[in-house]
Amino acid sequence: MKTLATILAASILTAIAGTAMAADDAVVQDGYTFERNQLIPTGVRAEVGTTGYGGALLWTANPYVGLALGYNGGDISWTDDVSVNGTKYDLDMDNKLAYLNAEIRPWGASTNRWAQGLYMAAGVGYLDNQYDLQKRIGDGETLSINGNNYELAVAGQEGNVRGQMSYENDIAPYVGFGFAPKINKNWGLFGEVGAYYTGNPKVQLTQNNLAPVTGNTIPAQVAVDQEANEIANDDKYQWLPVGKVGVSFNW
Repeated sequence: MKTLATILAASILTAIAGTAMAADDAVVQDGYTFERNQLIPTGVRAEVGTTGYGGALLWTANPYVGLALGYNGGDISWTDDVSVNGTKYDLDMDNKLAYLNAEIRPWGASTNRWAQGLYMAAGVGYLDNQYDLQKRIGDGETLSINGNNYELAVAGQEGNVRGQMSYENDIAPYVGFGFAPKINKNWGLFGEVGAYYTGNPKVQLTQNNLAPVTGNTIPAQVAVDQEANEIANDDKYQWLPVGKVGVSFNW
């Protein structure tokens, strides 16, 4: 899976470069000019969403093509739990995501500002996200792990399953769609949805103070290891959904 992600990322970067150059040639023919040595950003953006909060530097190559180089971080989460075999683990997210996207605007030269704001984003992200998983029980409660029930091994003390799910230091390709209309000459709004292809995560879970209920012969840690393996190989965790909004300023 990691090889596939690398191939996809390389393909997207090649497509970004090719699209930017092709669009640049077309724009020059239409009477626009592009200063190739103009590396100063043309705007900035503040954003918040499922991958955390942060911002981006913006470059406008021409009316049809732009670039966004940004960073999102923090503990904002897109879901509060991870569910497997009927067991829901509380999820605490720590996002660290740097990204480079090309934003393709098919109607960038339109006189309609709403049409101008529509774009497709393609790029790559560098993910160092880490998710803490936890499930706790107290006296008189049972916890289902991989289809088997467990209770406190020692009464009066908390029992739990804790661990981590991580996509560390991974390059992930990204596709998305956005709408960024201008309010006036300088200020604009921004909204985008998309997804990163991350591949399967690494998952580690450890049980504490749990014992099988009567009739269950499977040790708690064995069941926990089996459940961690199921989470790590669940197809739905190969994708990191993205949804974010913000405001931009262009000079």
